[in-house]
Amino acid sequence: MEYGFQRVIAWQKAHEFVLLVYKISKHFPEEERFGLTSQLRRAAVSIEANIAEGYRKLSKPDKLRFLNIAQGSLEECRDYHILAKDLNYIDDNEYEQMKIAILMASKFLNSYCEGIVKNNAMKNDN
Repeated sequence: MEYGFQRVIAWQKAHEFVLLVYKISKHFPEEERFGLTSQLRRAAVSIEANIAEGYRKLSKPDKLRFLNIAQGSLEECRDYHILAKDLNYIDDNEYEQMKIAILMASKFLNSYCEGIVKNNAMKNDN
């Protein structure tokens, strides 16, 4: 069964990003397991989780607060993405894959927020 938030394209793009983060970060050095690997994964999961949680909020300010937290987590991931490249934990191909996934997640999350601000995306259903 598909939940309402799963139909939100911003959530779908964030979920795709999370899956990519897990795939790429499993090759990070073992000594980063509780460092960058954990931080990057937690921030990525936070993006989709906050979109999902915000989906069920009834008021526009509540929805936007959770989506703004998701935006913050996305920017955190953008920083970790750069750091992973600078530390040579990811190659050029992985860097580009993550860059595109971040851009797509950001684009759709920002559009979702704009839709809520304009009151076009306030419908909650099962």
